[in-house]
Amino acid sequence: MIKVCLADNYPVVHFGIKSYFNNHPEISLVSNVCSFYNLTDALKNKDIDVLVIDLELDDLKSINELKTLIKSFPKTKVLVFSSLNEQIYAPNAIKAGAIGYIHKKSKLETLVASIIDVHQGVVTLSDTIKENLELIDKQNKNDRLYRKLSTRETEVLRYLSSGKKNKEISKILGLNEKTISTYKLRLLKKFNVTNLVDLVNKAKSLSI
Repeated sequence: MIKVCLADNYPVVHFGIKSYFNNHPEISLVSNVCSFYNLTDALKNKDIDVLVIDLELDDLKSINELKTLIKSFPKTKVLVFSSLNEQIYAPNAIKAGAIGYIHKKSKLETLVASIIDVHQGVVTLSDTIKENLELIDKQNKNDRLYRKLSTRETEVLRYLSSGKKNKEISKILGLNEKTISTYKLRLLKKFNVTNLVDLVNKAKSLSI
């Protein structure tokens, strides 16, 4: 039996998935958490085989926090289950140590298959992600640009898009305010824009 912990903000998601896996022959949902703050205790107190986690989980400020968690609990495989743009966030999640990434639009049958694959150590990505990653080298420079954002650049851009200032972002990510300014300048250059408004509009058009 594969023991699963679900980390998601919304009670309706917990209820739906818990109901679906009730009496499942291969998978048992043994833990539910609604914030990253409570996740460490859940993993310490129970033997979890697979962690199904949303990147927008409350208190999860950075992908680096997920990376640290994965290193702290190496026996627990991680499957990201999120509504964030797959093309941008899946590669970063895999780099952080996750074994799989599936979008919340996926069918529950896909979630089941992904949990089983991830438990076996099989890297699990949707066909859409695989196809898009394979197309990267075939696209022109401008089309590839947003795919080359670093994990930190993606995070800074996401917070800028939500209206946060450099000082706020520096506190969230635990970085110097000047470092955030440097990331912002890199983003402006990469997206070939000269102001924050155009940068944010470009980010929103890419669902970052």
